[in-house]
Amino acid sequence: MKIALCQLNPVTGDIAGNTARIKEVISETRDEHPDLLVFPELFILGYPPLDLLDNQWFIGRGLSALDDLCNLSQQYPDTGILTGITLPATVDNCRGLFNSAVLITGGRILFHQNKSLLPTYDVFDESRYFTEAPAIELVIFKGEKLGITICEDAWNGEDMQEQSRYDFDPVKKLAEMGATLFINISASPFSIGKKKLRYSLIQNHAKKHGIPFVVVNMVGANDELIFDGASMVFNGKGELCTLLPSFSESIQIIDTAAPGEALPEPSQESTGDIYNALLLGIRDYTRKCGFHKALIGLSGGIDSAVTCALAVDALGAKKVRGVTMPSQYSSPGSVSDSQKLAENLGIELKNIAIEPIFSAYIRELSPHFNQKEPDVTEENIQARIRGSLLMSLSNKYGCLLLMTGNKSELAVGYCTLYGDMCGGLAVLSDIYKTMVYDLARYINRERELIPQATIDKQPSAELRPGQKDSDSLPPYELLDSILKQFIEKGASTREVIAGGIDADVVLWVADAMAKNEYKRRQAAPGLKITPKAFGLGRRFPIAAKYER
Repeated sequence: MKIALCQLNPVTGDIAGNTARIKEVISETRDEHPDLLVFPELFILGYPPLDLLDNQWFIGRGLSALDDLCNLSQQYPDTGILTGITLPATVDNCRGLFNSAVLITGGRILFHQNKSLLPTYDVFDESRYFTEAPAIELVIFKGEKLGITICEDAWNGEDMQEQSRYDFDPVKKLAEMGATLFINISASPFSIGKKKLRYSLIQNHAKKHGIPFVVVNMVGANDELIFDGASMVFNGKGELCTLLPSFSESIQIIDTAAPGEALPEPSQESTGDIYNALLLGIRDYTRKCGFHKALIGLSGGIDSAVTCALAVDALGAKKVRGVTMPSQYSSPGSVSDSQKLAENLGIELKNIAIEPIFSAYIRELSPHFNQKEPDVTEENIQARIRGSLLMSLSNKYGCLLLMTGNKSELAVGYCTLYGDMCGGLAVLSDIYKTMVYDLARYINRERELIPQATIDKQPSAELRPGQKDSDSLPPYELLDSILKQFIEKGASTREVIAGGIDADVVLWVADAMAKNEYKRRQAAPGLKITPKAFGLGRRFPIAAKYER
């Protein structure tokens, strides 16, 4: 069977635009006469549609688009269309919606299969919207017995063992029913370590059952989630025969009767993969939110430099503006390194000194401070002045302000609410500080874009004389190792301390994380890169008291 793997980038909620893209692909591939075109999970609606699914008008528009595709398919009687959409649950004892894969051919829906396994972990909340499939079936199409599954349906089985969350294995059931070809339509987000797991999972299904396996995964970024594509085809021996590129749209026609030579196993994620994921996240968030330009506050530090370099690569130098805002506490390198970065990247740079504004603040507030000694209050005023200036420029020029803080800082609250936390997108909010340095070195792999002085200098907020991050925080290598255990492994303080880390440091980090939940709740959306990011996939209470 000739199958067109349609690894595409939908816009969530844009039913008309996503349907038009399906029509374009049908027309583009018609001369190659594919038997079946396969699109990702919920492609017509975009993934994840979230509470749009609570609106009947939205569901109705999706069903109208499905009717439109049925009518179009009459012009292509030899070609089937397999795509994802929601269908009303009409089966006895079921209510709500199904997450469905629909096979259209000859002007009608030949078959639909509803999703059996509904993930409710991390960023997923599908049981909030969908009903589990009451049954699974095969469909005979073009001489093949198709076993069709949807994303999570394939994320189970004996080989999953510790990671298995379900008692039912849809792939195994379809194999027992006599499937001759597995097809899985997916919206599987990117995270570090997932590429290897996804490959092994699908390979094991194909090899164990001796049945070829086709996976078409979504690509693109929607809000926090980045979808890497990397759609795959395995033969019945479990050998990889086709691998589509990561982080870009791709349409490729394969023939299951002539799968070709086996390909090597994909390598584990590299710094380059993380970099490309962030590029896609910036590009899609900007485009899908209706922005054309980005604005970044440049401090001369590594976080803002990396964010700026990413933005330039994602959007182009002419669409990125930088602003340096020195104070009386800024080092000479704060401005000169920002200027050098702007020159290297070819962007416009504005210089707005904040000392006169800060002096005016202090003059007006001094009578109300009752001669109290300066403290973090004055530091935060400076950060909030900068945030206000950046938001004003963002408003005036219609630019998306990119927040530059990293995950390590956000975790322990080393950031100022309504100050350096201002912005529409937090590019590095899931990037630990140590990983920021890896990205800087990757950006400079061919030539120096980020000044070496920026990479070499000690990190500092420069909000008081001689300030260094190390005055307030543990060394970043130590801090990041503790944070990874807390955030990604769910470790307790006792478990982390038992690993040989100083108890006072561990307890301080745990306390700082808990105290600053309120800041993270108000932060801009961030791009998810790690297995556990702040935001949609990590929901902790703010007004709470607990021992970690």
